[in-house]
Amino acid sequence: MDPAPAVTAIDDHGHILVVDDDPQIRLLVARFLQRHGYQVTGAPDGRAMMAALAHSAIDLIVLDLMLPGRSGVELCRDVRATSQVPIVMLTARTEESERISGLEGGADDYVAKPFSPRELLARIRAVLRRARAGRGAAVTQASAIVTFDGWRMDLRRRELLSPSGTLIDLSTGEFDLLVAFVEHANRVLSREALMQFAKTRVNDNPFDRTIDVQISRLRRKLEADARGGQLIKTIRGAGYLFASQVNHQQGQPA
Repeated sequence: MDPAPAVTAIDDHGHILVVDDDPQIRLLVARFLQRHGYQVTGAPDGRAMMAALAHSAIDLIVLDLMLPGRSGVELCRDVRATSQVPIVMLTARTEESERISGLEGGADDYVAKPFSPRELLARIRAVLRRARAGRGAAVTQASAIVTFDGWRMDLRRRELLSPSGTLIDLSTGEFDLLVAFVEHANRVLSREALMQFAKTRVNDNPFDRTIDVQISRLRRKLEADARGGQLIKTIRGAGYLFASQVNHQQGQPA
């Protein structure tokens, strides 16, 4: 895996994972997308791709159809088994059957090689807009109540109740952090991923400790009324992990 330097997003605030075995294509796409405000991570194969998905908050995958080992279609199906992260397929094939196989495998769109970087950017923006609009609509219909270890979160009202029934006072940043943790429970999230999810990227300084301060405050509030054990665990050199079984319930209309 070859992560490209992170850049604060200007428009869509997206983290793009570019999966292609050609290092020149990865570099070209990464530089172009970074100039347009995206954070980019590169991966040469399926193994590196899965590692990036496990440790980073990825908004969209640009996935080459022809890869060493498992094909892009197979990897797309693997991702779809557990995630709805948008996927744009890159293919050098011109046959209609190849394009259809990518879409049937779960890809949201495709771009044929050789491609224009501007066309790829337009496809990425369009797919991200559709995905984000879908998630926004789902908030009012899908599960709005989250429970874990006796705690109860109301995502619509943005309220957190402790196991003893006490309403916990959380700042906006702390609540957004907790949402990120419960949505990715039992997965290691890097500081960068958490900053992206919780929208706490204040400046371009990679050594800014704002996120760590907020995590520390959130951890203290959770442990003050916890049922034993640490919910937010520090994974040395990797990030943080929310160690709990999370359940989603249908909320009552506000």
